[in-house]
Amino acid sequence: MNGIDVREAVTRAHHEEWARVVAALTRRFGDLDIAEEAAGEAFAIAVERWSAEGVPPNPGAWLTTTANRRAIDRIRRENKRDDKHREAQLLYDDDPPGPVGAIDDERLRLIFTCCHPALAMEARVALTLRMVAGLTMPEIARAFLVQESSMGQRITRAKAKIKAARIPYRVPSGEDLPARVSGVLAVLYLVFNEGYLATGPGTDPVRHDLTAEAIRLTRLIRALMPQDGEVAGLLALMLMIEARRTARVSGSGELVTLDEQDRGAWDAALIAEGHQLVRGRLASGVAPGPYQLLAAINAVHTSARDVRDTDWSQVVALYDQLVRLDPSPIIALNRAIAVAELDGPEVALAAVDRLEDKLAGYHAYHATRADLLRRLGHSQKSRAAYDKAIELAGNTAETAYLTRRRDQLR
Repeated sequence: MNGIDVREAVTRAHHEEWARVVAALTRRFGDLDIAEEAAGEAFAIAVERWSAEGVPPNPGAWLTTTANRRAIDRIRRENKRDDKHREAQLLYDDDPPGPVGAIDDERLRLIFTCCHPALAMEARVALTLRMVAGLTMPEIARAFLVQESSMGQRITRAKAKIKAARIPYRVPSGEDLPARVSGVLAVLYLVFNEGYLATGPGTDPVRHDLTAEAIRLTRLIRALMPQDGEVAGLLALMLMIEARRTARVSGSGELVTLDEQDRGAWDAALIAEGHQLVRGRLASGVAPGPYQLLAAINAVHTSARDVRDTDWSQVVALYDQLVRLDPSPIIALNRAIAVAELDGPEVALAAVDRLEDKLAGYHAYHATRADLLRRLGHSQKSRAAYDKAIELAGNTAETAYLTRRRDQLR
């Protein structure tokens, strides 16, 4: 088997097995650092060993066994951990599995377990993305719009707090779910976003494996918590965005923006399901949360047969509600894009420019400025903004689109 095939096999195994291996080692040895280090070493060994020997019939079992051995080796070197040393003498865990609690699905159970309310929201989300979702540190850093080193420090501090506070690695009961669900939804939303606009080098521009898994897990939460409006909102949002997936990238590998997509290629069944969820939440009479508002915005977009039929006044009104709940700069940026369609690019550009200090490192900020400047006839400034957006963009299809738009400037 050649090196490329081995790397693909290890990458596939990583996304399928990483969470299970880390969770099993954490339960066994009670130490997140040991679990992650041993799992990382096992995957590194796999790249070398599988190149010579071929991919084993059961990659998951191979990785688990190798990771156990690496963890045992480390514990044996740490003389201060006598109790862990005794546990580590057994290579395999013969103890019967513990109770699964309220959640049958293993991955969802791990996400709820990691999203412990004792951690700050950002810390629990970032830690879960790393441990369970399998996202890389650069992908997580880009999701939070921070430097990779800063995100690494946050995750390290979260692990340290788990140790210092003796936070138990325990499967949550049904009563625990409401206190943890907001963190779980944030994790699944970021996993979905990474799949829908993948930022990792060498990956497909759209990663259906991530979007499909995020939807699957959100459906499971919906079954567990059918009365939770934000769960319904997030599921509706994902479904309506996923419905546009096949129309989002052209045959030449270039991003196709919403206004240029072939709406006849959208998945009508997914859109109908998303619309039904949105209508159900509106009929409940309960004030909507952020995910429900985002879903409502997408419902407006997917209701229009043509981009010219879009009700931009309704979109802006929904963004006005959303800004009050979540005054983040990204929400403000998206609102400005809608304002450009309602009040013109000059009004929108003034709103976008006010976000520079917060979004200077975000490619979409520069891409939005570039488009608004282009529409206002400021070609030189638009070209400079496109250059910055291309420099920061991590998605290959988006880079191709931005490059073409820049090159079309006079």
